[in-house]
Amino acid sequence: MTDPSVPAARRPGEQVLAALDIGAPNLSPADASPHTFPGGGRWRTEIPSCEGPEALAVVLKEASRLDVPIHRISQGSGVWMLTDTEITEMVEAAAERDIELCLFTGPRGTWDIGGSTRTDSRGAGLRARGHDALAGCVEDAVRATELGVRCLLVADEGVLWTLHRARAAGILPAGTTLKVSALIGPVNPAAYAVYEHLGADSVNVPSDLTPAHLTEIRRVSAAPMDMYIEAPDDLGGYVRMYEIAELIRRGAPLYLKFGLSKAPGIYPYGHHMRELTLATARERVRRGRLALDLLARHGADTDMAPLGSRLPGTLRRFELPA
Repeated sequence: MTDPSVPAARRPGEQVLAALDIGAPNLSPADASPHTFPGGGRWRTEIPSCEGPEALAVVLKEASRLDVPIHRISQGSGVWMLTDTEITEMVEAAAERDIELCLFTGPRGTWDIGGSTRTDSRGAGLRARGHDALAGCVEDAVRATELGVRCLLVADEGVLWTLHRARAAGILPAGTTLKVSALIGPVNPAAYAVYEHLGADSVNVPSDLTPAHLTEIRRVSAAPMDMYIEAPDDLGGYVRMYEIAELIRRGAPLYLKFGLSKAPGIYPYGHHMRELTLATARERVRRGRLALDLLARHGADTDMAPLGSRLPGTLRRFELPA
């Protein structure tokens, strides 16, 4: 419910443009998402591409320095690119700050021997090719959760459904959340609803979706949405900071992901990329500060979900096989 004592958020440049008789049309209440996170709040934050304990330490230090609230930290290279000691260190560091840690399962199609991913059509992209790749993703999921990880990032519909079934069967902890990667993110409401039914607890949509697309999705699904406010170049390099308030209004419950454009790719990470990885980790937090400052200037920084909250609420699922 909106607090009547809180001033209404304004759009960028609204007062000046209205004074010049070129104000924007009124926002339609019918466009706004009616959904929130369980426990309250319409948005959470995520720092992506945090590739190991050292990068995580940099992110946590910079977040404290710049006062950037963080709900989730995610990694992109994959569980198999980390030792047990590194995973445990990351789990413990995130737990100390009550931040959800999300690690990517693998292997992925773009890194195996499949030639179709290197054609102009990109073939099946990151999806898990064959039974062995599916088994590798399951192995990653079991190993990570046994070490205390409670959020898994997936880039394949079959992997998602398999891990959801494993969670329902008690093979994975019941509180494990499953996040769909932007690299296979849905671009229409029917596809978004399918991912929810397959077991997704949050779904990363491509950053080129329009506000109207988000409204269309919210008419069929309340599953939390992830969106790069600034996307890496391989995902388009879009920078949508001035749209954050409208993206929240249309897409809530929404994770604001602070990515980084104009930066070299770092997957799969190794120590040969250490300086770049630490520098870009630090800059992602700074980008988060810039985005949150914009929200504050526009009076739209209310309704953040409580720090430490991570669960998605009750979602709709396909019936599990007997």
